[in-house]
Amino acid sequence: MDQEPYDILSMGPLELSALFTELQEPRFRGQQLFEWIWRHQAQSYKELTVWPKILQQKMTDLAPFSRVQAIHTQVATDSTTKLLLRLDDGNQVETVLLPHPYGYSVCVSSQVGCNMGCHFCASGILGRKRNLTAGELLDQVGYAQKILASRGDHVSRVDLMGIGEPLDNYQAMVKFIRLLHEPRGLGLSYRHMTVSTSGLVPAIYRLADEGIPVTLAVSLHAPTDALRLALMPVNKAYPLDKLMPACRYYSETTGRRVTFEYLMLDGINDSPVIADQLVQLLRGFPCHVNLIPWNPVDEHPFQPSPMNRVRRFLQIVQEHGISCTIRKELGQEIDAACGQLRRREEEILR
Repeated sequence: MDQEPYDILSMGPLELSALFTELQEPRFRGQQLFEWIWRHQAQSYKELTVWPKILQQKMTDLAPFSRVQAIHTQVATDSTTKLLLRLDDGNQVETVLLPHPYGYSVCVSSQVGCNMGCHFCASGILGRKRNLTAGELLDQVGYAQKILASRGDHVSRVDLMGIGEPLDNYQAMVKFIRLLHEPRGLGLSYRHMTVSTSGLVPAIYRLADEGIPVTLAVSLHAPTDALRLALMPVNKAYPLDKLMPACRYYSETTGRRVTFEYLMLDGINDSPVIADQLVQLLRGFPCHVNLIPWNPVDEHPFQPSPMNRVRRFLQIVQEHGISCTIRKELGQEIDAACGQLRRREEEILR
């Protein structure tokens, strides 16, 4: 029976050390490899100048690895950078670098496509092809780090908010978070990571108990089951009376305030009456509401809410003591909505 190929990029320092022991090589070579791949962004074993050439060749033959490559790069005037990255099997994902006063955040995709079927989203139009590995998740951050280093900057936070539902790729997602936190690599604090979800309730409870206090961002978009179901099919399996207790459990267990993402859709979910309903849903819950101006998607019939209505909605929520802000719009002159750049490329290739 053939040996399964080693997924070097998805291995942590201990796993790599065990691998080198198995290969009858010194264990410390595993930690060296992890550091060179992620801290020094080595693209091949030949770049490990601390290794003898015979070991470089041995590993090239035995366990080759491939890094993501950019197919398209779009840079906005505010320096927002959207990348369409090709994976080793030819599939494509999007990664976005977003400038903030504190530095850059990187928005990472967790799947090739998405099966959640949200009626306002470009990511799920082509469906899900497959999950990403932990290494493919981490390599998106690595590629972003390489770009930012050329600008004299670095990755300050990472958000799993790109293409896909992170909690639908649970094991790889959690491994990615732990590898991203690993001090020998990129060494990012858990508190500088966010996991977004459409509301997969069992996985929210599971994540709360992992001991990794990342921020949880829940795509809410409506304060009632009837309206949310019209926007998000996931609400049929996990309605609000299941979702909200899971969110409270997450907050109480991790000590982290939950963020609720709320797209502002003209005439759909942006009235003062609906704002009052949202207040009732969230009353007494230490959370943050992020009002998001909608980026139009050709296949969906919605329009963005007028800004005066967004501000009135904001005022109502804030008046009841709930933390609420309007998300700053970045990179508006490029393919802003998640999934648009990948979908256009896929259609060209058909």
